[in-house]
Amino acid sequence: MLDLSAGEATPESVSLAASALELGVLLSVADGDLDAFARNISQLKPYYSALQSSAPATQRKCHVLGLNLMNLLVDNRLSEFHAELELLTEEEASTPYVSFPITLERQLMVGSYDEVLDAGSNVPDPSYGFFMDNLLETVRDSIADCVEVSYKSLRLTEAARMMKFDNVDELREYVAESRADWIVDGEELTFQPPPTGRKAVDIPSKSLISQSLTYALELERIV
Repeated sequence: MLDLSAGEATPESVSLAASALELGVLLSVADGDLDAFARNISQLKPYYSALQSSAPATQRKCHVLGLNLMNLLVDNRLSEFHAELELLTEEEASTPYVSFPITLERQLMVGSYDEVLDAGSNVPDPSYGFFMDNLLETVRDSIADCVEVSYKSLRLTEAARMMKFDNVDELREYVAESRADWIVDGEELTFQPPPTGRKAVDIPSKSLISQSLTYALELERIV
């Protein structure tokens, strides 16, 4: 790592080192290596601070900042997310790379899950897909939690539409992997199976009423 306090740390060398670390960030995302991603982001921050006063921002800075925001959002580290926002300039915040996770966070806060799911097809760069896949999985779980307490059953096609699956087969895979308590019966999906044992309709209510009236008449005669 370049020693930023040393005399040889010129703006050009700092920019070159930052660019190398930015490539490391993109490679770690491509490999799905979050540990390497976090290390590269941590090492980049001092370089970005040094470049603010000595040289123009690197070409990939906003791209990397946006990916970092995506990572914080997926991990639900919202306090860190907002702390990072405070460090951005208006120009950086307005770029597609950075405005995308900012918009996502706002949609999540107000529960606009449909908009979050639709955003998966409008990422500013393919590298965002890694984090979007994880975020969409979290959002789908939230929708599933809402659906199962709101309905006793649904048509598979309707449930797939609500959870933004492309087809019913994807929904079936999701149920098999993540919702073992849901029951798929033909084209119907049941969330709240009936309790075992006797139901209210099974109780012989007419017989009980008749017996109660008989007991009341007998008591009246005795009195």
